[in-house]
Amino acid sequence: MLLRTAVLMFSMVCGIFIFSVCLKQISSQARTTFMDLKVIDNSSQNRVKQMNIPYLLHYPKPVTFNRNECAHNPVLFFAILSNQRSGSGWFETLLNSHINVSSNGEIFSVRERRQNASSILHTLDRVYNLDWLSSASKNECSSATGLKWMLNQGLMEHHKEVAEYFKRRNVSVIFLFRRNLLRRMVSVLANSYDRYAKLLNGTHKSHVHSAEEADILSKYKPIINSTSLLDDLKDMEMRAAKALEYFNSTRHMILYYEDLMRNHTKLKDVQEFLGLPEMELTSRQVKIHRGPLSDHIQNWDDVNKTLTGTVYESFLEADY
Repeated sequence: MLLRTAVLMFSMVCGIFIFSVCLKQISSQARTTFMDLKVIDNSSQNRVKQMNIPYLLHYPKPVTFNRNECAHNPVLFFAILSNQRSGSGWFETLLNSHINVSSNGEIFSVRERRQNASSILHTLDRVYNLDWLSSASKNECSSATGLKWMLNQGLMEHHKEVAEYFKRRNVSVIFLFRRNLLRRMVSVLANSYDRYAKLLNGTHKSHVHSAEEADILSKYKPIINSTSLLDDLKDMEMRAAKALEYFNSTRHMILYYEDLMRNHTKLKDVQEFLGLPEMELTSRQVKIHRGPLSDHIQNWDDVNKTLTGTVYESFLEADY
């Protein structure tokens, strides 16, 4: 009888001990989960502190969908200002490979959207309200949203209204230019030719994703007007300088295609500028015109003679 009582008491003590251990584990696990949730919940606050300029971050309320649990995640507004054939398409695919970025493409290539200042600002409102739906849209959980805008798509004509809008809505500007304007000229002429020639099985492509396609397109060698070449290069320089002048009062950074090609750490600077968590950015696009320019210009001797001894002589050299 005494032995049976002792065994019973021992079983009760063991049961209480095991229960208390399990209770502590459950409590500890619940606390860990709560702490994890707190970390997630504080991520937007941390981003505000990280940016150190909280007024740049916005909390859009789109009318076309509900941001749901991401409603408290701040969004930075940006615009990529560039010229055709300056690497902006490649650069935008790099940005859009980031899980938190929505760059909505060359929206103002459609003439109706840039008819006047009013139509431009209305379109911008839709973009920054997250109501512009495109294949690049991350919708609810975007941390940075914007567009790509070419200088010749109504931007320069309505620069006063756009600059005022950018400042009022705290839009961050990324200027993307090309140092070697002669290479840009080759790319522009070759792309214009392919719009009609359609060298890739009867299809025009401004950007390609394979070396084979790039080789086919690069076989066309444009003839460059050497008589107007110096004036043409000067005009391109002046246009970029004007854009910098018009939007100098905005928060901005200046990028060059050649620097991005040589040094991919520049992409870290871009992500920091946009207040993004750093990720490895990737693109499937393949460069079309590789190697020395002498391989891509039909009247190379004329061009070489025209630029030698001028401020543009460096354009003749391989730059990356």
